[in-house]
Amino acid sequence: VQLQASGGGLVQAGGSLRLSCSVSGRTLSSLGMAWFRQASGKEREFVVFVSKSGASTYYVDHVKGRFTISRDNAKNTVYLQMISLKPEDTAVYYCAASTVVVTTNSKQYDYWGQGTKVTVSS
Repeated sequence: VQLQASGGGLVQAGGSLRLSCSVSGRTLSSLGMAWFRQASGKEREFVVFVSKSGASTYYVDHVKGRFTISRDNAKNTVYLQMISLKPEDTAVYYCAASTVVVTTNSKQYDYWGQGTKVTVSS
């Protein structure tokens, strides 16, 4: 299974970006998906997950109302729409896949993308 994250870039505070995570090697509908991020000098942190069916999502508090995860199983792609971006959102964003359950614990994920960098300027 391979995950390819894309869509990062430089944006001004208040702007928007949409990240994509393309999955190959396995049907997306069999995977729970999540986004994590890691700012420079900090530990990787959980951002959001979506269940295999898409029925359940869970966001870390400080992105609620600004970030939206979605999945297109037909395209084997997961998206992270980010609006009202803040400088503190600056990080490398990683998509992750789980064959079993989705949680906030990065150790539960079986596959990881390479990361896409998001930089939000003030």
